[in-house]
Amino acid sequence: MAQDTTVPKLNFDYWLEKAIEWGQATTLESQKDVCLHLPKLQEFLHQLYETIKHLGSTVAIQQFPLIGQLLGRLCWNPFVVGYDESQKTLMWCLCCLYSSEPQNPVELKANSWIRSLLCHLLSSSKWESNEAETSAFISSLGYTSTDYYCHLVKNMVFSLVTELTENQFNGLNIQGSISASRVNAMSIFCVPLITLPDLTPLLETLLLYYGGSSKEILSSEFLEAVNEAFLKKKISLPESTIFSLWLRHLPSLEKATLHLLDQLVSIQLNSLEEVACVIKDSLLPQAASHPAIFRIVNEIFKNALMETGGASEVMTIIQVFTQLFLQAHQNENEQHKFPLKAYFPCHYQPLVRGLVRRPFELPTTYWSQHLKHISDMLKALVEDTNVSSLIDLFEIWFLVACFGEWLDIAAEQLLKAAVEPDAVLWLLAFYYCPKNEDEQSTQTMVEAQAVCSHLMMLFSCTDLALKDLEAALHRITGIEQCCNQHLTTHLLTNFLLFSPGGHKIAQECISLITETPDTSKEVYHLLIRTAYRLNHSGEQNQRTVKLLNELLQKLTLKV
Repeated sequence: MAQDTTVPKLNFDYWLEKAIEWGQATTLESQKDVCLHLPKLQEFLHQLYETIKHLGSTVAIQQFPLIGQLLGRLCWNPFVVGYDESQKTLMWCLCCLYSSEPQNPVELKANSWIRSLLCHLLSSSKWESNEAETSAFISSLGYTSTDYYCHLVKNMVFSLVTELTENQFNGLNIQGSISASRVNAMSIFCVPLITLPDLTPLLETLLLYYGGSSKEILSSEFLEAVNEAFLKKKISLPESTIFSLWLRHLPSLEKATLHLLDQLVSIQLNSLEEVACVIKDSLLPQAASHPAIFRIVNEIFKNALMETGGASEVMTIIQVFTQLFLQAHQNENEQHKFPLKAYFPCHYQPLVRGLVRRPFELPTTYWSQHLKHISDMLKALVEDTNVSSLIDLFEIWFLVACFGEWLDIAAEQLLKAAVEPDAVLWLLAFYYCPKNEDEQSTQTMVEAQAVCSHLMMLFSCTDLALKDLEAALHRITGIEQCCNQHLTTHLLTNFLLFSPGGHKIAQECISLITETPDTSKEVYHLLIRTAYRLNHSGEQNQRTVKLLNELLQKLTLKV
């Protein structure tokens, strides 16, 4: 049956006159007149919506120049809004006038006006402010104004959720029975009302609704508004809903990741437990169980690391994120779990399998063997003729850097002579100096071996003075070769923490090597990573734990 796509102009003019008349009079007679006309008005509004929903906002306004005045007046009439489905139809009509891509100031202003009207239609404060006018009508229904508002919102949301849900699950062959424009209009209608608790079921349903379309059917404004409200903790949605939002809208995922980085870098966090709590609360590690999300977040982290020149705080964030991601991945249902090769470059898989083994999963007596295994695989990969470009080298380096827990253990085990020195020292040298050519690499290893041998020789000494460490201190404070500075700082800090004699001179030594802000941050983040690892491994050496806490307390004032 052909659809009637015309609205008689006389009919439109008639209802506009009525809307003006009702707005100017507040007598009991005028209220009765409104109530008498409500069924016919609702029929007209439905016919109007069916006409303009296919026209687009520009054509609709051209055909009905006074439509804004009509809808605006009706939206402020509590008797009209409260009758049956009139409120819902008014909202659909307003959404049809909304410009998804405003081209000029007039359309921008119109959009703002529409959003304010939509907000008004579901705002309890508006009902309360008009209670004198509406009390007779609402009381006749057996409600207070607050109860009436709650029932009105819940009923409308329930109606829309039911409509979407039935359409989604009735079978693929009729998924398109709700038009994409209608679903888009629903999302637009939600934008000014995102934080309204009663709207939450509709937000969830929309974000999980795809409707069989290859293109995004939800308004980008809606997706951005939901993401913004979630990041500001103004709404609470199930994890699956947030994951769906990030999968279908890349800008929201990017904003969430950058928001997390800004949040962690801008506040003083005193422990990795705090860092882990903030990261986990962001839902990004859990969402990263989907490979597409993981790869995008990882790319953002890479860019942040390069833009900050490898800042220690950014590196720590990435390492904690990787640990939390692995936990989330391990907790995934086996049926839905993706293989590791979906997250990491395929030709690095043997190295990936070595790195993802968490230290606490292995006996401490096996650590030295595992570190040598990682080092041998990494060296073979780096020396492979296929790894020729700096881009390839950076990808390998970043992969190792994400699993920095093994690097910290390597530095500790090396000084305790618990591992094969050359293999593990090469691993640390690669991490701190990945871009070295053959000649530079050899020189780096020679210098690193000299520092390492000196510290290993002193490791068992119980009576040490600061002058005993002059050579190592000079390498940190007196040379310009950045990579060797970082490597020596790492080794020396571990020496002070774990050697019997290092405790006595640790405070003075740390003060000397943390005179610059960058070194202060570097040592601070090394210490909080070590404290986190020792806390989780049940470290029994209370003297080391006590020293760690004292050094962290002192460095907190510097970073």
